[in-house]
Amino acid sequence: MPKYKYTAIDQSGKEKMGKLEAATDQDAATQVSAMGLMVTELTLIGGGKSAVSASGKGGGFSFGSIVNQEGLTLFTRQLSTLLQAGLPLVKSLDVMIKQEKNLKFQAVISGIADSVKSGNNFSDGLAQHPKIFDRLFINMVKAGEAGGVLDVVLSRLAGFMEKSLKTKKKVQSAMTYPVVVLVFALGIVSLLMVAVVPKFQTIFADMLGPNAKLPALTMFVIAISDFVQNHILITIILVIAFFVGLKLFLRTKQGIRTFDTLALKTPKFGELGTKAAVSRFTRTFGTLLSSGVPILQALVITRDIIGNTIIMDALDKVHDRVRDGESLAMPLEQTKVFPAMVTSMIDVGEETGQLSEMLNRIADNYDEDLDNAVAGITSLIEPLMIIFLAVVVGTIVIALFMPIIEMVTQLSK
Repeated sequence: MPKYKYTAIDQSGKEKMGKLEAATDQDAATQVSAMGLMVTELTLIGGGKSAVSASGKGGGFSFGSIVNQEGLTLFTRQLSTLLQAGLPLVKSLDVMIKQEKNLKFQAVISGIADSVKSGNNFSDGLAQHPKIFDRLFINMVKAGEAGGVLDVVLSRLAGFMEKSLKTKKKVQSAMTYPVVVLVFALGIVSLLMVAVVPKFQTIFADMLGPNAKLPALTMFVIAISDFVQNHILITIILVIAFFVGLKLFLRTKQGIRTFDTLALKTPKFGELGTKAAVSRFTRTFGTLLSSGVPILQALVITRDIIGNTIIMDALDKVHDRVRDGESLAMPLEQTKVFPAMVTSMIDVGEETGQLSEMLNRIADNYDEDLDNAVAGITSLIEPLMIIFLAVVVGTIVIALFMPIIEMVTQLSK
């Protein structure tokens, strides 16, 4: 039987390592979960291949290709509704199997239902599919099972996922407009350089002679057009090389840190990134705490799904200091990553014993701020992109008509 080496975290936040035998990756993950541990890495001994990994830079829920975020959110909401209506878990899963149209996800739900029918916990069945159900999902379900409030926890989880999806779409919508305008502008400029400028160049040669002296701006535009036409293959290769190089750089540790730093520090867009990150942190952390997940374990889970290395490093330091007995607010404040208002409200939440409620309240406030920030950036980007497009196209048009205007002026004299 294959042997596995695992790395996991217990409920106190301490890292545990060990070895075990299991038939499959899923069985190994289930065994580790049954010990009361949370798997962070599972490696097949001798194979050198990571079977399950929950560490590293994560961009949120890890859904794989079987089901998208909308599908999993709908599944969670419907399952919580069935449980709150009084249906047993097995019966609720059977209902979900019958109404699920995605055949691959239907097979996953069926396998989870079989696991529950054989006597395993619901969370054990979920743990067999780490590419669909991430650590946040599994640990919240585990906490709900321990407290006998699975329906309530699933409802909270569904609400969290719905708000996270809404926030993600807002940020994406703010980025879509400038990208579309830039692509549109690039297409127009390319068309002008390849099709329009050469025709004007021919007209100038016929009317003014091949050696006629043209305005500097016109010569500059013609030179660019000539380069694009004569070296179109090189131009395409240079553009592709630039984007490939940028993508490869962003996969390195230095590239990821550079991008994450810019995401928090760039004027206007940095404000948007900070608000989105704070909303995600407080919403995730507050939802975990309200579901009964221990604070150290909640910090580890939140750190791994936050998606920004700068904030992840800050949460690492916060985790270690909280583990050593400090409160949460002071280490958060000293990281200089979270706004003062956030740390002050967390401090109040700790003092009043309502930390999870305060975290969710902060998340609600930042969701509203995020709406305003997206609206503000969109309203700022639209005129800027229109002006940019007008300047680029207008410059080319002026450059092409300057010789004609000069010729008409000389003829009129």
